[in-house]
Amino acid sequence: MTAGNESLCRLAEGAGVAWRYRDITGEERQVPADTITAILAILGIAAGNAREIAESTERLERAAWDEGLPKAVTIIADDGTVPVILAVPEAGRHVEWTLRLEDGETRHGASASADLAVLESRREPRRRVVRCALPLGRVPPGYHRLSLARNGRTVETTLIAAPRRCYLPPALGEGRRAWALMAQLYGVRSSRNWGIGDFGDLAPLSRIAAGLGAAALGINPLHALFPAEPRHISPYSPSSRLFLNPLYIDVESVPDFAESTAAQALAASTDIARQLETLRAATLVDYPEVAALKARFFDALYRAFAAADLGSAPSERGLAFRRFQADGGEALERYARFTALHEHMLQEGRGFAWSVWPRPLRDAGSREVAEFAAAHRAQIELHQYLQWEADRQLGEAAAAANLPLGLYRDLAVGVDPNGAEAWSDPSLTVTGASVGAPPDAYNMQGQNWGLAPINPMALQRAGYAPFIAALRANMRHAGILRIDHVMALMHLYWVPSGAAATEGTYVAYPFTDLRRIVALESWRQRCAVIGEDLGTVPPGFREVMAEAGVLSYRLLLFERDEKGAFLSPERYPALASAAFSTHDLATLRGFWLARDLEWRRDLALYPSADAAAAEMQARRRDRQLLLAALVAAGVLTEEAAKRLLPNEDAPHFTPGLVVAVHRFLGRSPAALALMQIEDALGELEQANLPGTVDQHPNWRRKLSRTLEAMARDADIAALARAFGAARKTP
Repeated sequence: MTAGNESLCRLAEGAGVAWRYRDITGEERQVPADTITAILAILGIAAGNAREIAESTERLERAAWDEGLPKAVTIIADDGTVPVILAVPEAGRHVEWTLRLEDGETRHGASASADLAVLESRREPRRRVVRCALPLGRVPPGYHRLSLARNGRTVETTLIAAPRRCYLPPALGEGRRAWALMAQLYGVRSSRNWGIGDFGDLAPLSRIAAGLGAAALGINPLHALFPAEPRHISPYSPSSRLFLNPLYIDVESVPDFAESTAAQALAASTDIARQLETLRAATLVDYPEVAALKARFFDALYRAFAAADLGSAPSERGLAFRRFQADGGEALERYARFTALHEHMLQEGRGFAWSVWPRPLRDAGSREVAEFAAAHRAQIELHQYLQWEADRQLGEAAAAANLPLGLYRDLAVGVDPNGAEAWSDPSLTVTGASVGAPPDAYNMQGQNWGLAPINPMALQRAGYAPFIAALRANMRHAGILRIDHVMALMHLYWVPSGAAATEGTYVAYPFTDLRRIVALESWRQRCAVIGEDLGTVPPGFREVMAEAGVLSYRLLLFERDEKGAFLSPERYPALASAAFSTHDLATLRGFWLARDLEWRRDLALYPSADAAAAEMQARRRDRQLLLAALVAAGVLTEEAAKRLLPNEDAPHFTPGLVVAVHRFLGRSPAALALMQIEDALGELEQANLPGTVDQHPNWRRKLSRTLEAMARDADIAALARAFGAARKTP
């Protein structure tokens, strides 16, 4: 390594940009200097030559030892010590502090510099600077304000005091074991929905889950997408994670439907009846048709509500809506402005991406955006009204669920760079790079997910408020929250724009602060947390998350020993959720019959014929290994195993395999075991095929049976009984 590269690596390390990392095999990968320089530039750190590298390094180190306080500081509530930076020698000088607790209590104290425990120090030309531990006594969990006065200077910060561990409800604690039914809400069929599963289906689906013995119902992310472009459908690439997708609104359950003669007349028309029949019968969700149909009704319902309830003397409902607007604050206003503006710009042919709009409209705080909002107030208020109704319907469905753990929601790892969140605060989201993953056994070319990374420096400057808001929005009406790609609390793999996914590197995030905030919000919302920790997991990461009380996410397909054999159930950790598969992988039937490999072959997703043959051979071996694991665990007889796989090229799928796999998972000590509804129904196709966009019907598949049929299905009931019995087996 040259001296110049050493200087660049030192700068990168100080900025939290990895100049080397270990891949999923444990092999160390060196990051090209061009990648490091590009990522540093994205973060606003110049590193184009030796002089810039030296100046940027000095600037970063000086900032790290600034005597002020960051915007927010996290501590463990029962510890009560805060790291502060002091310049010494200052013998006998006192550090005076004032702590204003969120409940209104105010505390004061002072400590002599010499009495503070030194954590680390730095020698500067005319002084020594030390980082000390300032004792505050026991601080209750919460968001408090801390002021420090020294040398005639007063500095303040938000002091976030967190419990050591996340909330764990009684149903998951003390060795108890529960199970959850998992479903993609959009794919639920019913005799009453409008071609897409909705909040009106959520309550009956929850009741079915409860009747089967499930403790929770897991659903896909409900994040707001792009109402003006309904073909953008991935729930993991949202416009905003703070708000809900209005397509999940059950139109006929909106209170204003009963008050709107226009809406009722439209719904009763022959054309609408035929359209609904077609949408319900379709095997795939037709998002453009569903969105266009619901939009007609949304407009009529809002107009009826505004006329009846938002006049000069607002009704009780009108006042409730005004309170919702006030509580939503600037975030709700900006989301609604963006959504209305996005629709307007698309109609004018200005493009999907706000980055190509006229410059004044790219700034959420500009005079031009305010003028647009004033001229289109009704349209903006429509989107706020839809959020109000979506939240009401989701809340009512959650309350009606009667499940010990309630709803299990999902938080995407990032947002679409063209959406409301990125537009609302461009300083927070990064342009010039996308979130992805380095090469691994399942994607040797790496992955670029097309999501906008959060700038970790901007997140700290914001006092973590955007992260807190995202947690609260998605823990709302939920008993469990799954955090997708939870390693993002520690670091994220950034891919510079125009680079291959193999040419990215990791950028560090304030891991300690973020996991403490997760723990605090988990207790505040009484919501357990599952961290999706699949893929390239840093050494020691899972152990740290376990200490924080976050459940690991274990898939049977990935839980292997050093020889590739599937782990026995007893080797699963207790603080975990255990499942066979997930939305990005084949269903159990699809895995057994290699349907996912057929898709990859037919869509030419393999780099070569040899690669396709090698993966098929690996699947043959995995089928044998799975049967061996099921037989060894005592959940499948050898005779049944032979019938399922009479020879390696003729797998025979039966419901008995589904029962055996779930009995296997059920016997694990994992606190929560998961059953995908697709596996309970014997579905062949998976929800999403990674590496595809339009070639495969991602996020569009409907279940083969309706809610009404599932409620009467004896096979599902038998599977649930077997799963529940296994959960009770020591």
